[in-house]
Amino acid sequence: MVKPPKHSRLLTHGQVWAALDRLAERAGMSPSGLARRAGLDPTTFNKSKRITADGRERWPSTESVAKALAATNTSIDTFVQLIGDGGGRGPSVPLIGLAEAAASDAFDDNGFPTGKGWDEVALPAIPDEHAFALEISGDTLRPVFRDGDIVLVSPATPIRRGDRVVVRTKAGEMLVSECKRRTAKTLELQSLNPAEADRTLAAEDVAWIARIVWVRH
Repeated sequence: MVKPPKHSRLLTHGQVWAALDRLAERAGMSPSGLARRAGLDPTTFNKSKRITADGRERWPSTESVAKALAATNTSIDTFVQLIGDGGGRGPSVPLIGLAEAAASDAFDDNGFPTGKGWDEVALPAIPDEHAFALEISGDTLRPVFRDGDIVLVSPATPIRRGDRVVVRTKAGEMLVSECKRRTAKTLELQSLNPAEADRTLAAEDVAWIARIVWVRH
């Protein structure tokens, strides 16, 4: 049997479970929400499932991890980064209030933060150098987001139906919604507030769209 080097660090149960917690957190979900998104039993990633009946630590199955990665469009390399994150915060990312984000000079044509008015906030590290954060103001996005919540937005992360997104229209609107359907001609958005109407935008009227990958309530 090959023995590990004297000073090597072995992977622990806690590191893998913590990485799954951070994966769910990045996607704006609880561990049970992540399990449901992955098509698993909602209790798959619960803390009660991490210890056997006789008190031994249990590993998550390879299948459950693979499904969680697929459900969040996360690569194995990124998951390894989450394992090594140790629960610490990543480097600071640009932060601006949602209301102020509508300013014409807050973003470039690609939806990357630019110009003045930006602050900084330390949030979980993600593999996107253009990631930014928005601070929610008011109650128009309840019950999903509340006044004071901070959402981490990643322009580089692929978007699928059901993802929560930030949309900038060419007319200067900043919309926070759920991606209902996206085609070559239209973008259908489902309102996060049941009292607000859904929106359908012509693709040519959309300046950019980016996915919300994490929220701090």
